Amino acid sequence: MIINRTVKQCGKADYGWLQARYTFSFGHYFDPKFLGYGALRVLNQEVIAPKAAFQPKSYPHVDILNIILRGEAEYRDSEGNHVRACKGECLLFSTRKGISYSEHNISANKPLTRLQLWLNAFPQQESLPLQRMELPEQPLTMLASPTAEDGSMQLRQQVWVNHISLNKNQAHHLQLKGKNAYLQSLNGNIKIKGNSKDNALIKCGDGAFIHEENYLVLKADTEFQGLLIDLAA
Repeated sequence: MIINRTVKQCGKADYGWLQARYTFSFGHYFDPKFLGYGALRVLNQEVIAPKAAFQPKSYPHVDILNIILRGEAEYRDSEGNHVRACKGECLLFSTRKGISYSEHNISANKPLTRLQLWLNAFPQQESLPLQRMELPEQPLTMLASPTAEDGSMQLRQQVWVNHISLNKNQAHHLQLKGKNAYLQSLNGNIKIKGNSKDNALIKCGDGAFIHEENYLVLKADTEFQGLLIDLAA
């Protein structure tokens, strides 16, 4: 089963310094039908104004994946660690109890655009506080997984996050590991079809809930960049 979640259906917020789009309930946006999807708790795309910042705050026990789509960000935690990341880089933070984190657009004149995922983490499992990698240009690359397979970043949950990069009319077959998945377009349009024969057209910024499909056939209508979050349950 494949169900579209269009960009128009998502929650939105505009605070002047921050413009946000929420796939699931977050902040002042609440929809009881969209409280997350399995271990995927948050999927936000946010634009942060020049010099603006999220002030230090703590998080629930989650892994946070930030993908920088435009601009440059600086992250700091209450233990004195700090890191910068720019367009094409992704950072995975394993949040810890008692630690607060901040995010800052360090540009004086350019907005920062990034995608953020929160993934529920097993409380008894530990991982590196920070991992990072660059977005590759291959058709399919695993960014994060439970066992750091294929050089990916390690998650504290049975989730596999894949980056998809296809040229116009390029097709790719993908075997799913879990019962559920979520596909998010970062840029461009793509057609997807599952083994159940369900199919959908995902346009730029749209997403899709995928349930009980063993594999997917992806074909890009335009140049396409996206994420596939493969969930064990």
